[in-house]
Amino acid sequence: MAAIRSWTPKRLLVTPSALGFEHGAAMVARAEAAGAEIVRLPADRLSGLPDSYRDAKTTMAVVVASPSRRRPQPIPPSADWRFDLAEGCPAHCQYCYLAGSLTGPPIIRAYANLPEILAELPPLLGYGEVTSRSAARAAEGTTFECSCYTDPLAIEHLTGSLAACIRRFGEWEAPVQLRFTTKFDAVTPLLSLAHRGRTRVRFSLNSAAGERYEGGAPRMDRRLAAMRAMGEAGYPIGITVAPILPLPGWREEYDRLLEMVAQALDGIPTADLTVELITHRFTDKSKSVLTGWYPGSSLPLDEAARRRKLTKFGTGKWVLPKGEMDEMRGVLQTSLAARLPAARTLYWT
Repeated sequence: MAAIRSWTPKRLLVTPSALGFEHGAAMVARAEAAGAEIVRLPADRLSGLPDSYRDAKTTMAVVVASPSRRRPQPIPPSADWRFDLAEGCPAHCQYCYLAGSLTGPPIIRAYANLPEILAELPPLLGYGEVTSRSAARAAEGTTFECSCYTDPLAIEHLTGSLAACIRRFGEWEAPVQLRFTTKFDAVTPLLSLAHRGRTRVRFSLNSAAGERYEGGAPRMDRRLAAMRAMGEAGYPIGITVAPILPLPGWREEYDRLLEMVAQALDGIPTADLTVELITHRFTDKSKSVLTGWYPGSSLPLDEAARRRKLTKFGTGKWVLPKGEMDEMRGVLQTSLAARLPAARTLYWT
């Protein structure tokens, strides 16, 4: 399988404070070696940000996470806690979940103060509402998600943050688990790390029809090959099927996807395989942003074909009608039972 060239920003902005951290200086050195233009900002406030989507998606900033941004937050139903290594992603997914969550142009912001971020985690050991106090998932220990606002593997060749976290959790003598989700396949540098089974990698997968909305990400066969490599290296594996869309032929396509997963994991123990099932949803804000980014997209964003649901924060989102949701859930559960009978479904949402 031919190698895919890793994403490199055209411009990398770096703040003075970020350069004061060894981790941040190393990011700048890697980006410069890869050919990025380095812009050393005069102050810690980001300036000179691009206005256009195209320019923003080729820009990265190395900054220091503020105390509020490095403070872990609950992240149900995935994990007990979320902590962030970066914000933003180099892929061009037309349904991008970040469109309604992050503000400003979609540049990538990578955090230089990783030691300070990791220092926030130990006091949370044993606390949380998802796995720490759940009889069904207690074996996972206290869980920490690091891919809520980025795909950490997509930028790992520049940041080194993911490997640092995997090593840290491998050294942590406690019932803990690091979790991250990725659409990317550059796993080779992670295979030899002393993870000690304390990092679960979940590969984000979709049907053949859904895959066409995932520009800039490796194709499904590459993700499945990377998943097998991580399984062979002893990492706990998960799959995240998202976003689930009722596109033409969806029944057959999702069944075929799960068959491909079973084939990719053939010969690898799957007793600890986890599955997360996430249906497509959007907000008024995310639709406005996404239609600006991808004006020619055929992604179904018609509110008339959805039902409005309130989030825990009191804001609205557009989800699939209940009958359609129930049908899709039943079909996928049947396929999972047939294709991956040992897999443990964590949630459907």
